[in-house]
Parts: sequence; C-alpha cells; structure tokens
Amino acid sequence: MLGPDDPPERWVHAARDAAALLDGVARRTPVERSREALVGHEVFVKCENLQRGGSFKIRGAYVRIARLSAAERARGVVAASAGNHAQGVALAAKLLDTRAVVFMPRGASLPKIAATRGYGADVRLVGTSVDDALAAAEEFARDTGAVLIHPFDHPDIVCGQATIGLEILEQCPQVRTVVVGAGGGGLAAGIGVVIKALRPEVRVVAVQAEKAAALARSVRAGSVVQLSDVATIADGIAVGHPGRLTVPMVSRYVDEIRTVSEESLAHAVLAFLERAKLVVEPAGAAGLAAMLDDPGAFPPPVVVVASGGNVDPILLVRILRHGLAAAGRYLSFEVTLPDRPGALAGLLRTLADAEANVLDVVHERTRASLAIDEVEVALQVETRGPEHSREVLATLTSLGYLPDGAGPAAS
Repeated sequence: MLGPDDPPERWVHAARDAAALLDGVARRTPVERSREALVGHEVFVKCENLQRGGSFKIRGAYVRIARLSAAERARGVVAASAGNHAQGVALAAKLLDTRAVVFMPRGASLPKIAATRGYGADVRLVGTSVDDALAAAEEFARDTGAVLIHPFDHPDIVCGQATIGLEILEQCPQVRTVVVGAGGGGLAAGIGVVIKALRPEVRVVAVQAEKAAALARSVRAGSVVQLSDVATIADGIAVGHPGRLTVPMVSRYVDEIRTVSEESLAHAVLAFLERAKLVVEPAGAAGLAAMLDDPGAFPPPVVVVASGGNVDPILLVRILRHGLAAAGRYLSFEVTLPDRPGALAGLLRTLADAEANVLDVVHERTRASLAIDEVEVALQVETRGPEHSREVLATLTSLGYLPDGAGPAAS
C-alpha cells in the first residue's frame, strides 16, 4: 500500500491506474476558460461541480470500492460525510452492487441526504459534525465487518482524486498555478503529488475556511492537529481532524495553504454564479475566494478547481444575500422620521430617485429614545455596489435624513 514516503512517480503510476478504472464511470470534466470576468486576469475553472454526484468524490470512492475483494464487498461498505463523500460512496456502491451505510451529521443538507438515499444508501444521522459521523462509522465497521471508506485518508482515495491533476495537465498544459479547496487533504494531496511529479515548476495552493483550518495547522505543526469546532458554511471542507496520510503529503507537495473568511466564500459563490454561470458550493468555491482576496498572488495561467456544486437552495439564498452584502450590494441604515402621513413615502421616493431598490422596511415607534411624534425606520436596500451605496448615503445626508458624517457608519 502506498504511503507518504513513497516516490511521487509511484503515485503517478497508481493515479494512472485509477484513471483507467474510472474510464466510463467518472466524467472527464471540462476546464472552462474565463478571461477577466472572475479575477481580472485569465483563469481556468476545472468544473468538478459538473461531475457525477455533483462533486469530485465519486473518483476516490469508486477506486476504493472497486479495489475491494469480493469477500470485502459482500460485507458492505460504510462511510461518513456531510454530503459529497456520502453521495460519492452511495453512487459507487450502487454501480459496484455493494450495500452502503452512510453516517451523516444531523445538520447535513437535506438535499444531500435525499440524494444519498436516492443512490440506495442507508443513511443514518448522528452527531453534529463530520468527525462525530466518522466515529460512528468506525464503530459500525468494527461491529459489522463493513469496510470503512474513509473520506480522504486512504491511498486509493488519494489516487482517485489525483486523476484530476492528470486531467488538468492534459487539458491546460500551460498552467502555472493550481488552486484547490482543502478539508481533510485528500484532493490537495492527490493533485499535488501528481503535479509535482510531472510538472514540478507548477505552483499548487490549497485553500481552507478560516473556521476549519485543521489541515493548515497540522502542516505547520508537523503532525495531525484536531479542532473542536469547525463551524463554516463550507460544509464540504469542514474537517476538524485531517489524515495521517494526507498531512505529510500536503506538507511535501503543496506549496502554500491559505485561509479565507466566510465573507470571501460567499463572495466567491456569487462570483461563480454571476460571472461564470456556474453553481458552486462554498467548499468548491474556496480556491476562487482566495484568488478574489489576493489576485496578484497567483501567477497565471491559473486553474482553480470548482470541486463541488451540491448546495442546498435555501442555503444558496442565504449565501447569495451574504455574498451581495460582502460585495457592497446591500445597504442597511436607520432614519428617524416625523410620525405623520407622507413622511415614509417621501423617503421611499428619494431612494427610488437614487435607483436604490428597497428590500425591507421596519417601523419602530416604542423605543424610549424616540419623541412622541417620531418614528424610527430601519431599511435594507439593494445597490449596484460600494460606490452607489456611498452616493445613496450622501443623498440621504444632504436631504437631512441622516446626520452629517453618518454615511460611512451607516454603510
């Protein structure tokens, strides 16, 4: 079995074997070219959000299960996941005629739970995190003899994900930088080892959510570091305990690990949707989030891996609102008006003339700080961006709705 100390050439050979296994099973996803629309310079998107099962996870899951013996497959497989690995394992097990039990956190996305069940897996909800689900899956494997299909910490999983690196080098041979989101490290390790073996001059950058940066801390520490809390909208990379295989591989084959905020993740989801016309979940948008934060840090041509597109529509609405706010497209403020007919209508006319779209209005009459003939109005409006927001605030200030100097604070 391959380990982190094996020569990268052996990993490339194993990745090519995995690619042969996946031929006709996993899609060879496209690499879409975007000139200046996303980050101001040419960038290519490896669209694993268009993969079977909605993410790259089918690659590693299928390779792992396909390499089991007949006796092992007869015992069935078990996995733990917030959603993407769950769907990958369920789909792979269905294709390979193997029973699958999948443990998922109780707060997992309902569409991801439904999709996993739709592929035929027995889904069991437990705990509040992927680590809780993984502990339950490990216990189930010990009790029943089912084979644990780990989400990232197994050579077959890493080899399956490494096939993406092979495809990137074939589809975009001029690439200078590859940027990929990272949770437990299986995807980053697989892509990293292949690219460094075949094109060592290409820079590989992994990106984590700031609130789930266990892999980054582990690489810095030189050993696995476990986090107790990994609350992030990027559930696909919300891993508090990276792998004993993946940590040394990422340390060796990934040039840099960056972290991004929740606001940056939301902004990247919005950018993918608005500029590239791609539905990408927050975990899949982590690489683009890092590029939007610091475009000059990634020598072009850049390939950013959009690793998944499985996002709950309800969460997508929240993310889009959050992303719009992060991009300066929402403006919230409060004004005090005389409590008489027409006062609110005048304010709304002013906002309409300023081409600001009113989204929400809340009246407050009972606050102790208000005079008996006053009403406080809290508004949320949609604007075209930060400059338009400043123009709207300046107009309100000039007309006496906001005190002088209140504009920047209100934004």
